[in-house]
Amino acid sequence: MRKIRDVLRYRYSAKLSLEATARALKISKGVVAKYIKLATIAGISWPIPEELNDRDLERLLLRQGPYKEPTYAEPDHAQTHQELKKKGVTLLLLWEEYQQTVGVRAYQYTAFCIHYRAWAATLKLSMRQVHRAGEKLFADYAGPMVPVIDASTGAITWASIFVACLGASSYTFACATPGQTQTDWLAGLSRAMRFNGGVTTMIVPDNPRSLIKNADAYEPELNRATAEFAQHYGTIILPARPRKPQDKAKVESGVQVVERWILARLRHHRFFSIAEVDAAVARLLPALNERAFKKLPGSRKEAFEQLDRAHLRALPATPYVIADWKYARVNIDYHIELDKHYYSVPYNLVRTEVELRITRSMLEVFSNGVRVASHARNMHKGHYSTRPEHMPAAHQAHAGWTPAKLLAWATKIGPHTAILVERLLLEKKHPEQAYRAGLGLMRVARENGSARMEAACARATGLGSHQYKSVASILKKGLDKQPLPVKQVALPLPNHANVRGPMYYQPLEIDQC
Repeated sequence: MRKIRDVLRYRYSAKLSLEATARALKISKGVVAKYIKLATIAGISWPIPEELNDRDLERLLLRQGPYKEPTYAEPDHAQTHQELKKKGVTLLLLWEEYQQTVGVRAYQYTAFCIHYRAWAATLKLSMRQVHRAGEKLFADYAGPMVPVIDASTGAITWASIFVACLGASSYTFACATPGQTQTDWLAGLSRAMRFNGGVTTMIVPDNPRSLIKNADAYEPELNRATAEFAQHYGTIILPARPRKPQDKAKVESGVQVVERWILARLRHHRFFSIAEVDAAVARLLPALNERAFKKLPGSRKEAFEQLDRAHLRALPATPYVIADWKYARVNIDYHIELDKHYYSVPYNLVRTEVELRITRSMLEVFSNGVRVASHARNMHKGHYSTRPEHMPAAHQAHAGWTPAKLLAWATKIGPHTAILVERLLLEKKHPEQAYRAGLGLMRVARENGSARMEAACARATGLGSHQYKSVASILKKGLDKQPLPVKQVALPLPNHANVRGPMYYQPLEIDQC
């Protein structure tokens, strides 16, 4: 009820000022002045005629006819909801466009906002969040798994179904993985981004231990491989809070849709490999994304084309290579062990702890964040992969020798040295024994010169001793400077009755009776 009668009474009967009247009636001073001016224009003074009730007084002053309910053009709230997902679009901008379209029949801005929010409240809780185009990719695994039969044994394993949804358009991707390990999660995310053709600003997964080192509600810590994955794609991975499904409500709804429109249709199929399950899911994905929304215009695919596609970042030039990280301690032989195979690292890291980055084809070794070694993966158990540059100088000298290289060196010294080294290689049970002896021969050759070395080898071979110790002893005692001993020729035995000869030792033939 307007307070026009009281304003006129306080002003003209009580002679109150405009300010006192306004304070007494708890209205503004401007409203008091307005009512007094309208009364003067309408020719109404105090006292007001008794037959003039409050409603008639109001109409007389405000010149209003019979009250009619105003007719406004109702906005398209579903379209407004979709447009708000585009970057930079606000309710004020959409109201201005609506007002320009319908003219005088448009709601005022406040009413426009109230009507939109009332409409949005009728949507499902998972739809009430407004996600900006290209901003978030939500990911999770479906609860039901698909049985996979081993054709040879009949044993059953289970395929997990990975699901990812874009926030603005709800465009959905799904695939089958062998499990829910770190490799499966990162492979699923990588495939989802390739399916979408770009990278979102943020990825919101669940908080599994395979991705999250510390699933704290306020400061979650990613493990090394997950952080490396995010860095490679130039995105941010912010896992949902533990036991807060509303943080990833979009993918919760996407999982439900995948279960109803894909997994339910595959419940009678028999699969014999993960690849078969994955192919079956891929065949049903287009129909899921092309289904029309119930309350919003278009479909997931149409919304993706209109909203998300233009705002996705470009994929990196090379796909991410999924890697595992683990710690290892360097053994006394400057090798680390992985899957029963041994890989070398620089010898100065002996007994220290290093980090291993493991892919299907490569092994990289890091010490204090710096890569110190890399090897191609080798699955031969009990074998060694050793790089010469990782070895101490003494070990490099020993490991660098081969029989051909040792013989080539000996030939340069002289023929007798070559004969001795050749016999040395033949007589040793293992080549490495000959390499060590060869290194000793090279040392004494450097100390005494090639001529003395050749003379010492000639004396040693003449004596039938093909050892390093013999050559070193000859050089130490100076025997190489003495003439070689004359070989004595064996004389034939004289004929004599006591010399029986070889026939004496033949078995006698005994006649059997």
